[in-house]
Formats: sequence, structure tokens, C-alpha cells
Amino acid sequence: MTDLPEGVERRAFDGSERLATRGPPVYGEPTDEGWRCWDAGRSKLAAMVESGLDTGLAGGETVLYLGAASGTTVSHVADFSGPTYAVEFAPRPVRDLVGVAEDRQNLFPLLKDARKPESYAHVVESEVDAIVQDVATRGQARVAVENARFLREDGRLLAAIKARSEDVTRDPEDVFDDALADLRERYEVLATERLEPYHDDHLGVVARPK
Repeated sequence: MTDLPEGVERRAFDGSERLATRGPPVYGEPTDEGWRCWDAGRSKLAAMVESGLDTGLAGGETVLYLGAASGTTVSHVADFSGPTYAVEFAPRPVRDLVGVAEDRQNLFPLLKDARKPESYAHVVESEVDAIVQDVATRGQARVAVENARFLREDGRLLAAIKARSEDVTRDPEDVFDDALADLRERYEVLATERLEPYHDDHLGVVARPK
């Protein structure tokens, strides 16, 4: 079983062992003595952990999170990480994200487009330890390539590639192959894993800069 980052544990919720982080609740998730259930069915990163991928996260890292939406997963990431920059381009989810950040001093919401990293380069620290990516847009691999500038030399890209966001008519495996080929322009791909049964037609990818 993959080692969990410091600040992440397996705890019993509803009679089964589930991932959990310690922090203020955000979206009505089950809690137990300050711990909050981190549901792999609602979080691609949790699904990557549950699928056995070695994320390389130890806890306390500086993280750039691309595709933060309303803050479900990034709130858990901020629970066990250091400075966490949360990029989301849709104004409505960012309003929720700002509310999540009120309880987490290390979480910094950015109303920006992850496809345009130059628009937030003046805010995000250089050489972050990890990029976590969950963007539901065409060109997901290109987003990761464009944001590689922020990642330190031995950092990690943890990306969830959604086949249906690229092309609903193609076989997901073909979509994944193309995405991995694009990623290899800037990254060495260390491991991949399909994220079923938690998320259909998603591929979890762990990579590091070349």
C-alpha cells in the first residue's frame, strides 16, 4: 500500500476505511474528531492514492492546483500541504473557493485560466513541489506542459486526464496515448493508472520534469 503524506490517514467512516485529512469541513463530508473523509469518488487525487499511485507527496509541500473548481479536493490538499495556489477560471466556483480559503490561511484562490500561466506567474512561487491538475478542458496535456515552468527540478506533476474532455467520440485509450505523448515534451512519465471504479474514463498520471 502506498505511503500516505503526513496529515493524511485512513479512518473509519460509515463502517469502512477511508482516506481522511484534518481540517474544517467544507461540503458536508463525514467527519470524526476533526478528521474529514476524503472521498475518492469526489476527488481525482484521492482516487489516484486509492489506486496505488505513488504521488511522491510527503506533506508540507508547496502546491499549484490547476482546476480547483469550488474547492472540494484542494481543501483536502491544503489540509496537509504548505502554500497551496488554487487556479480556477469560472467566477461562480471561485466564490465558493474564497469561502473555503477563509478557514485555511495557506490556501490562495486565483481567478485565472490555467491555459495562461503568464497571468499568474507574478503570484505563484517559483519551484513549487507539486502541480495537481484536474482541468476539464480540451488540451489537458498542453496545460501541464505550459505550467511546467513553476515546478522544481525534482517536483511532481499529478494529473487526472479526462478522456471525454478531449474527444467524446474516440476510444479513451487512444486519447490517453496522445495526452501522454504531449506530456513527454516536458515530463518524464513515472506511472499511470486508470481511475475506475472511482471515475470513468480518467487516467491518473505521475510525472516529473525532464
